[in-house]
Amino acid sequence: MDLARFPRRRYTSGPTPIEPLPRFSKALAASCPGGVGPEVWIKRDDLLGLFPGGNKTRKLEFLAGDALAQGCDTLVTCGAPQSNHCRITLAAAVTEGLKCRFVIEERVPGSYRKEAGGNNFMFELMGVEAITVVPGGTDMGAAMSRVAQEVASLGRKAYVIPGGGSNAIGGLGYVDCVQEMQVQWSGMGLVLDAVVVGSGSSGTHGGMVAGFLGNNIKVPLIGIGVSRDPADQEPLVLKEAQAVADLLGLGLKVPREAVKTVGGYWQPKYSVPNAKMVEAVQMLARTEAILLDPVYTGKIMAGLIGLARQGHFKPNAKVLFMHTGGLPSLHVYEDVVLGRTPVAA
Repeated sequence: MDLARFPRRRYTSGPTPIEPLPRFSKALAASCPGGVGPEVWIKRDDLLGLFPGGNKTRKLEFLAGDALAQGCDTLVTCGAPQSNHCRITLAAAVTEGLKCRFVIEERVPGSYRKEAGGNNFMFELMGVEAITVVPGGTDMGAAMSRVAQEVASLGRKAYVIPGGGSNAIGGLGYVDCVQEMQVQWSGMGLVLDAVVVGSGSSGTHGGMVAGFLGNNIKVPLIGIGVSRDPADQEPLVLKEAQAVADLLGLGLKVPREAVKTVGGYWQPKYSVPNAKMVEAVQMLARTEAILLDPVYTGKIMAGLIGLARQGHFKPNAKVLFMHTGGLPSLHVYEDVVLGRTPVAA
């Protein structure tokens, strides 16, 4: 699929690595049926550009390109406290000489503190122009529209980016990622049995679904929900995948069976820690020295571990884990991930 017709900025110098996780795989196998588990590999999208990397960088290449093509001078987006997406959007804005404003949704009341560390520190350090904090359940589209109107009243032009960069334009970033991986798999002689990805605002998962279909990739793509169980999550991914496919002009209807998600690993709430996440973060750090974050990748890896222990993957199956970044928020949860603070089971 030709993506060259879409405006784009480049923030990463080359493909992110695909690496084996031999010590992690061995540790996981010890708790799998018969003592045999999957052979786990990792796609290091935590090493993408716009420090310190993460999946939003791929989306911002196309979103920032579109904003610049439209003559916009301000990026407006939204997210939860400690939002990786907001941080990457701000980094893109700084890189391009644009202003940036956020709408922060307090899904857990009282959880946003300007002076907090992690991403909140980076918001201030990189010079976010303004932050509007709203209660959980607010219509975020309407809230961002109001901010865009404020920008217009100053004689400027805002470009509104949905939460997670999850729309058809942002989804192009993970179509591109799929094509990048396809070249890598071929060059490595790597035949995969499954790919595991996080499924939240749906842009990454939906973009990959469209990319798999458009490139005729038959490998099962499994989304681990970070904020919803399958009944609520899968329609969102299906809608996103269809929007990306339509933008690309693929001329196909995304089949319902192309979208597969797994729930049960994100509770008790989005961004609230649980014991399975803590185990996953500790396990990868202590076997491979690769860090996960508590909100997204920790819970996604917990899902992969859980599926392996349930015998979902055949013995020695090659499973690729999509590492979508999120490192700065890890430091806000230090007591949790080191087991000093009790969490939900």
